[in-house]
Amino acid sequence: MKKIIVSFTVLFLISVGTLLAQLPPHPNGGNDPNSGNTPVGGGASIGGGLIILVSLGMGYASRKIYTLRSESREKILS
Repeated sequence: MKKIIVSFTVLFLISVGTLLAQLPPHPNGGNDPNSGNTPVGGGASIGGGLIILVSLGMGYASRKIYTLRSESREKILS
């Protein structure tokens, strides 16, 4: 069993270096940049993800503030 685990670990370590060495594909699939196939950025908007990230951060901060205030009220009433 130990030989199998060691074998898979070595195989994994060797393959990770090989897989990460591959270059990303050229934008537009190697076509002329002015051909209009795809935009260089991939056409993904950054606004949607940014709004989600900020709203989740605000929710987390408000929950932390609510918890801290609840704990301080409990200490005062105790």
